[in-house]
Amino acid sequence: MMNDMEMDFVSLLDDDGKEYQFEILDIIEENDRKFYALSPVADDENQIIEDSGDYYIMEEIIEDDDDAPVLVDLEDEKLLDHLAEIFEAHFDEMFEYAEDEQDE
Repeated sequence: MMNDMEMDFVSLLDDDGKEYQFEILDIIEENDRKFYALSPVADDENQIIEDSGDYYIMEEIIEDDDDAPVLVDLEDEKLLDHLAEIFEAHFDEMFEYAEDEQDE
């Protein structure tokens, strides 16, 4: 689980070459695979208010030892549901920890 004070970002390109910024919310490793929970970064302040809390789950793939890692969409609904449960539990823990920190 990522430290709640870290804010890391990643840029991803779509099929048309358009670049999008995402905040890395959390990273988990399971069965020798690495998965990311990503939230789109708002282009302007008004989008932050409209944020629905949705996030994307992507897998890190390294095709060749010399290649940089690539993040890819997951199509396995069962795996996505399983990973979403893990990420949601992590988010709950991070939220509770942040609340405890504020109470002190």
